[in-house]
Amino acid sequence: MKPISSQTALCRASARQCAQGSRVPAFVLFACLLLPAVPVAAQRVLSLDSCRAMALRNNKQLNIAELKQDVARDTRKAARTKYLPHVDVVGGYQFTSREISLLNDGQKSALGSLGTTAAGQISGTMSTVISDMAGQGIITPQTAEALGSIAGKLEPGISQAGNAVGQTIRDAFKTDTRNMFAASVMVTQPIYMGGSISAANKIAEIGERLAADDLAGRRQNIVYDVDNAYWTVVSLKHKKRLAESYLELVGKLSSDVSKMIREGMATKADGLKVDVKVNEAEMQLTQVDNGLALAKMLLCRLCGLPLDGGITLADEDRGDLSSPVEVEEGSVEAALENRAELKMLESTVGISRQTTRLIRAEYLPQVALTGGYLVTNPSLYNGFERKFSGVWNIGVVVRVPVWNWFESTYKIRASKMATSIARLELEDARDMVELQVSQSSFKVTEAVRKLELAKKSTEQADENLRCANLGFKEGVMDVTDVMAAQTAWLQACSQKIDADIDVKLSQTNLRKARGETIY
Repeated sequence: MKPISSQTALCRASARQCAQGSRVPAFVLFACLLLPAVPVAAQRVLSLDSCRAMALRNNKQLNIAELKQDVARDTRKAARTKYLPHVDVVGGYQFTSREISLLNDGQKSALGSLGTTAAGQISGTMSTVISDMAGQGIITPQTAEALGSIAGKLEPGISQAGNAVGQTIRDAFKTDTRNMFAASVMVTQPIYMGGSISAANKIAEIGERLAADDLAGRRQNIVYDVDNAYWTVVSLKHKKRLAESYLELVGKLSSDVSKMIREGMATKADGLKVDVKVNEAEMQLTQVDNGLALAKMLLCRLCGLPLDGGITLADEDRGDLSSPVEVEEGSVEAALENRAELKMLESTVGISRQTTRLIRAEYLPQVALTGGYLVTNPSLYNGFERKFSGVWNIGVVVRVPVWNWFESTYKIRASKMATSIARLELEDARDMVELQVSQSSFKVTEAVRKLELAKKSTEQADENLRCANLGFKEGVMDVTDVMAAQTAWLQACSQKIDADIDVKLSQTNLRKARGETIY
């Protein structure tokens, strides 16, 4: 379907064609017939509940608070895992330019010439023994010479065999640790951490409650702001109709006075007085229009709608905004129990107390059970073998702080003072809530009384205006009396509208002060 402006232009063009005797298509004539039934601007009718629902659904700060609540929930779940054993896997590789040596250079050289050294010592010993035996006549010189010849022939073989054995021993002591691989699996089970784990879990639980209370408080504030904006729009819309009625009254009076001036029954000064009132009425109507537009823009912003979106409120066209009002005493006990602000301060006190426990735990003994499996290459458990081999291990780790120059005393004392500050702020907030509930109850009573007086004033102003108009027609009252009656009527009607809105806002304020769930 074409926009309204396009349809209007199409119908105007069709009318010109008809005037010129041209034929017009049937669908164009059908669209022109339907045009008066189409509204000029699509107005969206919103009730108070629908405004609240949209504001709660579209408010970005409320969405942020919901995400913070999810963060607090995950933080609490993460804190619970501190009670359970943790498993860590570590692996690594390292290359070094030199390997670890178990022998020094002298020992390596001695092992390399082990056979030569041993053969020399054996040869010398045998020569000495043979010479002694020949000198003592045990053997003949020929036999000694023959034995010496045999020993000389055995020396190279002994030297070679001994050098080979020494080299073998030297090679066996090589570590080959330039390429090192290591991996371990470690399981740690806390046994006693000084109470830090339980304190951290309680802080996480309190933090989750704090996030939930913050969300509830934001919801109450949003609903309260929406209610204020909603009833402000309704009030301004009623005042706009009142301003239009007042402008119509002074306009009619201006017309009557103009006729009387022409008939010589009124002076020109009377006409000027009425004209001033007409101008004032027009200015008031302009101000109300501007205020109404701004109030609707504010309501649209709170509801997450475009600022220039056309909206109509369900209570705009209600002739009477008054509704039965039951004045209830504000329950201070319920407020102290339900107010989100007090719950948040209580959570702050609880977090401060657990923080003190957490600080104290840092300076208490801590015990943990450990176990795992370590694997290395080269292996260290059967010489230095080039293969992966490992070993199981289990142990207990104990940490005992001994001396810290009274650091723990200072920190714990500071944390306790922070807890005292939070407790005093909570007590002060409780006193303020009690005062706020009492004030809200008085405002409801005052608003109801003000509405009753405004209704009586409106009835009296209506009767006064009727009498003034009647007296003006009969000639017993002048223009000034009629304008005074009109001004009094305008003021009384405006006060009644304000009183109606004050009753509704004061009731909302009392529910908010008592911490009740408004929506």
